Parts: sequence; structure tokens; C-alpha cells
Amino acid sequence: MQPLRTALLQSSGRPGSVAGNLAALEAAAAGAAAGGAGLLVCPEMFLSGYAIGDGVSRLAEPAQGPGAVAVAEIAARHRLAILYGYPERDGERIFNAARLIGPDGVPLANYRKTHLFGDFEREWFTPGERPVVQAELAGLRLGIMICYDVEFPENVRAHALAGTDLLLVPTAQMHPFEFVARSVVPVRAFENQMYVAYVNRTGQEGEFEFVGLSALAGPDGTVRARAGSGDELLIGDVDAGLLAASRAANPYLLDRRPGLYDALT
Repeated sequence: MQPLRTALLQSSGRPGSVAGNLAALEAAAAGAAAGGAGLLVCPEMFLSGYAIGDGVSRLAEPAQGPGAVAVAEIAARHRLAILYGYPERDGERIFNAARLIGPDGVPLANYRKTHLFGDFEREWFTPGERPVVQAELAGLRLGIMICYDVEFPENVRAHALAGTDLLLVPTAQMHPFEFVARSVVPVRAFENQMYVAYVNRTGQEGEFEFVGLSALAGPDGTVRARAGSGDELLIGDVDAGLLAASRAANPYLLDRRPGLYDALT
């Protein structure tokens, strides 16, 4: 099986401008496709911007709204799958969501952030209730989380037990929590024997200073690709052969003793 070349778009785009962010996505998709990528992963809330105050309510749209239609057209035009973050409106509720579109423009999955971070998110969003959302792409099982979710080991382990090969984590990681990108993410990949694509925003946005440091971490705990602090299109390979070899050498999931872990729930 050929590796899945995966592009990570580290950028804050144009907060508050869906049109501006779609234009940035179009350019990134062209660059990713030119680099041979079959998947492009964008940051948390990329379609709208993150620190946009009441713009969250104004720019929120249904899962199959006009933003989704536009992203699907970009995906089909460049023949690559795209995961993007956006504020999802469902009746009176708004969710911090991420949507995966296939390379043919067909929706594959939609995930709602389950663990909300800080007063800003709790003011505007309702937490999701499905911890494991997956889709199949290029012979791999993809899972989706958003930012703070990956900092809960139980969450990632649930994905490992469900067979996730590549965990996609659009994020809005801010100062002073750089250690999450540098240390926690590679550890999550190793202890759960999966790839983790962690894709961050950059620069100052409202009260938040986003730190970049997007990464593609492998199941052997090594960082296969790492961004700096600025805008960047990062490309790395997700190799099913390496994944199988690493799982054989590090049988964490086989050596578990679930009967000892009752206290966790």
C-alpha cells in the first residue's frame, strides 16, 4: 500500500472572513496536490476564524451549509480529501466542529469537539457527545478530534481500540502550552500506536497567541514533520507498513488489562 501523503496547513487564514479563508484553502489545496498529497488538514475553526467573538454565531452554519459546498468543490477540483474546522449550527446550538470531505467532494465524517477549553469556548459552544468519529481513506482508518480533546488520554485510547490509524487533530493551541505540541502529541502517537496529525493556528488573534508547531507524529514516537511558528504547508507520509511494524514491536493494546481500569469510569 502506498503511503498517504498528508499536508498540514498551519495558518490562521483571515479571521472573520469565510471568503478569505476559502481563498486560502484553495491555494493550499493546489500546493498540497502539487506535492502529491491525498489529504489536507486545516486548523481548528479555519473556515471562520477562532477568536471572533459574536462572529461565532454570525458565521455558524449547518454541516451541509454553503461553506461545506465550497470546500467540497475545492476537494473535487484538486482530487484530495480535506479536513477543516468550522462553527456548526444545529438549531439553537453551535458546535466547534470539523468536517472531512473526500477527494470526490463527498462528505466522509463530521465531528463535534467533546472537551471545550476555557470561558470563550464554553460561552459559544455546546460540547459534542460522540468521542469516536471515523472514516476510511486510502486503505486507512482516520479518526477526528479537536485540540483539547487530544490532551485526554482516554479519548485517544478509545480511538486506538476502535482501530484508528491516523488521528486528525485540528487545533488552536496557544501560549504557554507549547509542551502539548512538542511532547504530548508524540507520546499520544506512541502509546496508542497510531499517526497523529496535529495542525495549529499561528500568530496573535484576539487575546490568544497561537504557537504553531504543527506536527505529524508517527507510531514510533518520532515526529515525521514539524512546522515552526509561522504560516506553513507541511507535508509528510503516513505509512501503513511502518504502522504495522511498530504495532508488532510495541503491543500496548494487546498487553492491556482492562479489568484493572474500572476506576477510570
